[in-house]
Amino acid sequence: MASLNVRAALLSVSFLILMLGLWELSTQPPAAQEAITEYELLMGVAGQESRVPPPSAVMKVAWTELSNPFYDAGANDKGIGIQLAYSVYRVLTGYLAAMAIALPLGFLIGMSPLMYKALNPYIQVLRPISPLAWMPLALFIIQDSDASAIFVIFICSIWPMLLNTAFGVANVRQDWVNVARTHELNPFKTAITVILPAAAPTILTGMRISIGIAWLVIVAAEMLVGGTGIGYYVWNEWNNLDLASVIFSILMIGVVGMLLDLALGKAQKLVEYKE
Repeated sequence: MASLNVRAALLSVSFLILMLGLWELSTQPPAAQEAITEYELLMGVAGQESRVPPPSAVMKVAWTELSNPFYDAGANDKGIGIQLAYSVYRVLTGYLAAMAIALPLGFLIGMSPLMYKALNPYIQVLRPISPLAWMPLALFIIQDSDASAIFVIFICSIWPMLLNTAFGVANVRQDWVNVARTHELNPFKTAITVILPAAAPTILTGMRISIGIAWLVIVAAEMLVGGTGIGYYVWNEWNNLDLASVIFSILMIGVVGMLLDLALGKAQKLVEYKE
């Protein structure tokens, strides 16, 4: 196993070096073919052809940003650390609010066929709606861009948790529930001591899916509402035509998303059980 991990790591690094090398070579500017006139300089047509920046330019931006990630020089000039902190705060706030509703409601739906049949039509209608479709309505009702972004995260996070919780609870082995009944446990104790441990892996799967969707949606939401956050940072750098910063911010989005997923993945492994 250790040998396999070492070989996989070496192969992964080799792929990275190869891709970066090809990227660097393919984005080198062509040599100037003729002298540039003073008129061309004044008209702004003398610059190099627009192109994707090479990895070396992205690395320079990364070094500059990561060397001082929490600087604050005004409304439109904040460090990458501050922008990511705003985004993570919004994601976690909406995510925790969704969890507070999705888990109890999922238990209720999973344990009660009556509630499942009563609520399932509403779930099936609301679940396919794009989270960003709620943004105009949220802005109109809440009248606060930050709270509206959190509401959108709440909406997109609730469905995977709700459905996975209901599915996990409904599929707990019936003989375990019967044992709880023979011990005369009330429904609440049965849910906590029997159903929750059995359904926990499925519930954590839904939570893991939700955090990934929430991180995807917050970037688009912040592009719409503006102000702060990594989505706004990407859009602002695009407006400044700083593609190296755009690429750097995209990579940071991927890194933070990976860390959020790893955290939920570790929690999921803690509740796994073997029959």
